[in-house]
Amino acid sequence: MALRTLDTLGSLAGKRVIVRADLNVPLKDAVITDDGRVRATLPTLNALINAGARVVVCSHLGRPDGAPDAKYSLAPVAQRLSELLGKPVAFARDTVGESAHEAVAALEDGDVAVIENLRFNPGETSKDDAERREFAGELAELGDALVSDGFGVVHRKQASVYELAQLLPSAAGLLIAAELDVLDRLTESPERPYTVVLGGSKVSDKLGVISHLLPRVDRLLIGGGMLFTFLAAQGHKVGSSLLEADQLDTVRDYMRRAEESGVELVLPTDVVVASKFGADAEHVVTSAATIEDTDFGASGLGLDIGPETAARFAELVRDSKTVFWNGPMGVFELAPFAAGTKAVAQALTEVDGLSVVGGGDSAAAVRQLGFTDDRFGHISTGGGASLEFLEGKKLPGLEVLGWQ
Repeated sequence: MALRTLDTLGSLAGKRVIVRADLNVPLKDAVITDDGRVRATLPTLNALINAGARVVVCSHLGRPDGAPDAKYSLAPVAQRLSELLGKPVAFARDTVGESAHEAVAALEDGDVAVIENLRFNPGETSKDDAERREFAGELAELGDALVSDGFGVVHRKQASVYELAQLLPSAAGLLIAAELDVLDRLTESPERPYTVVLGGSKVSDKLGVISHLLPRVDRLLIGGGMLFTFLAAQGHKVGSSLLEADQLDTVRDYMRRAEESGVELVLPTDVVVASKFGADAEHVVTSAATIEDTDFGASGLGLDIGPETAARFAELVRDSKTVFWNGPMGVFELAPFAAGTKAVAQALTEVDGLSVVGGGDSAAAVRQLGFTDDRFGHISTGGGASLEFLEGKKLPGLEVLGWQ
């Protein structure tokens, strides 16, 4: 069965359409610091507005533990959405209570309302199927149809993602359709050379995607904190750098499999080693094989790939026709250790083909480092969901929409 899309819902004029978006944006003092996920919802919302639907937007934000918490309110998101849509957006102070029902009842054709954080209700993320279904039933009273467009949550069996899609006529929005098109190209029909760049802190977070993609890619570039487990697997000492000792045998197996299948597994040849974790730390560039030979000795802390590695990674990325990148190359939040991540990001903007930034920290990094979304082929809105898709896992929020 194929994914159900907006056109399968028929005419939506005058109908109340619940949009399950992913508006889980970073906030500081109630101010959005990165509105990428809000902007990503606009194509679907505008399509529904133009169709004359009465749009009810719902989302989670943060982890409020099933109870109202002002610091996780969606009020700033509703305000930003109003600015981006260029029209008023009503905001309900609860999820399924009196305020939500009043806000929805007041909608005219083409109007938009946002209800409060779904996770203020424990039923949204409950492990109990009956509790989730009960909350989904209360949400269903607010709408005549559901458009699921929060790709960042489709790997979760949560009330608004899974059970609600069973209770109402449901379909995927334009964002989910676009994400799936890109991910399908990455797994089924990539142009070659096909390069995957993986970073981030832990190898264990990427085991599934490495295993699933190894037979499909031409090159696998390893950076971020996870690189030190690879270096240790080669027999190098890594000082106080992040190391998952329990993954050494697994990493050695991946290295063996890559060699046997002709995949070019590229590890850093130099790294930036610091005296401590902090922007003011003393730091030096050293060979990846001699981390403990610096003045910092065994206390040296690797926080970025080195300039030689950054140049090599950038060259390989630019030489590719398909690139998927997930995970920063270093601690990009600290200026002295952002160069590796910036070099990879810059190279992705120069790819003559499909360049995909795999959401999560990677998306945050490119924006923090001054890159605009339009410089990449695609920036995913779902880091965890993207990785699970690329691992070959079944995602409940997609299966319930007909995706096989």
